[in-house]
Amino acid sequence: MLRRIIVLFAGAALFLLMGPARAQQEPSWLRLPQPQGRLVAADIAVVINRQDPYSVAVGAEYAKKRGLAPQQLITLDLPRQAVLSPAEFEAFKTQLDERLGPQVQALVLAWSQPYAVACNSITGALALGFQPELCKNSCAASKPSPYPAYTGHKPFSDLGLRPAMLLAARSVESAKALIERGLAADRSLLERGTPPVQAVFAATEDKARNVREPLFPPESRLWAHGLQTRRVAQAALPELSEVLLFQTGLARVEGLERIPFIPGALADHLTSLGGQLERSSGPQMSALDWIEAGATASHGAVSEPCNHLQKFPHPQLLLLNYLQGQSALEAYWRSVLWPGQSVFVGEPLAAPYGRAPR
Repeated sequence: MLRRIIVLFAGAALFLLMGPARAQQEPSWLRLPQPQGRLVAADIAVVINRQDPYSVAVGAEYAKKRGLAPQQLITLDLPRQAVLSPAEFEAFKTQLDERLGPQVQALVLAWSQPYAVACNSITGALALGFQPELCKNSCAASKPSPYPAYTGHKPFSDLGLRPAMLLAARSVESAKALIERGLAADRSLLERGTPPVQAVFAATEDKARNVREPLFPPESRLWAHGLQTRRVAQAALPELSEVLLFQTGLARVEGLERIPFIPGALADHLTSLGGQLERSSGPQMSALDWIEAGATASHGAVSEPCNHLQKFPHPQLLLLNYLQGQSALEAYWRSVLWPGQSVFVGEPLAAPYGRAPR
């Protein structure tokens, strides 16, 4: 595993030290530049699979609730299956590209499946291109994303990529509840004071999956954001209230129903196959378990990534981008440096700290 990541932010280098020396130091905060704006409803296109009743219903509901114009809905035909072959993906992408105008900056995929293209995630393949070499060794380094270093709000215009998120849930009813949480989240924490909402970072005894612990921020009260960061032990979770973010490293997290998520909450676990969204039982849980428990967005890997930190959401990059007013889609995409195997799920435009566009 690489022990150092260098991300360039507008000419300044941000060094994220991930080696043992970092783990022995006192936790400290990163410093991020202020993003210039954020994605809004006018920037997205919703992609609907007419062969999938869930997709048709959820896409229409999202368009209605977010006030999207008819031209922002793109209805196509693609297989209803978990994993697309590279040929099926290329046929889909060709159809999609023909329908997308240059004004479309990001994509909302109104389905739970397909979530992968061979060993790549469908969100990663759409943004960065399909990476066939990953399927020879899925634990290898993958193509880095320029998005974590980007501070603008027009990623297709500026970078030539469209970050994507699956509007995924286990039923149409759950998806509608997810959409309502996203709407309720918008600008909801701009003037929050006391009691503060909480960002919870849980350490575990699972050494292979607890590798993000050195990246957790210090316990702090961020008065300007009405937020308290907490570092806790997963084995003995204290009483929690109004959770905005929850990150842990486990294959399966028990007791999700006891976490009091607020609208706009982000939650994920570091494990090998959390992005295989059809999983509802077994040793590894799906990212959709977080959505069903009340989170508004999550992340998972669709194929074995090993525990490269670059393939999972960086705790501070995720939280700090969200606190700076970014949407759930932007905060998650800006937190993963190698997203080729990352599938992002949830309500993409949720922005608890997002100010009204000017």
